[in-house]
Amino acid sequence: MIRKATINDINTIVEYNANLARETESLELDIKRLKEGVNAVLSNENKGHYFLYEKDQQIIGQLMITTEWSDWRNGYFWWIQSVYVKKSHRRKGIFKALYQHVKEIVSNDSSICGLRLYVERENNNAQQTYKQLGMDETYYLLYEWEK
Repeated sequence: MIRKATINDINTIVEYNANLARETESLELDIKRLKEGVNAVLSNENKGHYFLYEKDQQIIGQLMITTEWSDWRNGYFWWIQSVYVKKSHRRKGIFKALYQHVKEIVSNDSSICGLRLYVERENNNAQQTYKQLGMDETYYLLYEWEK
């Protein structure tokens, strides 16, 4: 079952986001700051929202959606972020189900013009998954400045 997250899911989302940072970037996040950030999303849908994959009343996967306005397309891109699936459930279609759920919402909402995500250059498994789901690699590079 896929559902939107509620404030009651905060501890699991914090745990999964911390795992994600550790596994993908070898980062140890400040848990207090992370929990405040997750709480901000769960308390204000304008910041984003999480979709959770639940099986046997256990959350086994998540993704977060944030939005970006595109003046070129007169619509919102939904950005897929904070993708995490428990190790014991990987390669079993959990992300695919989450993605298809979100894609269906986007397909039926004229105010949303598409889906985007970023992926680490070395994460070949994820890149293959995204290609198999029909996503295309863009010609954009991502730059950032972080305070």
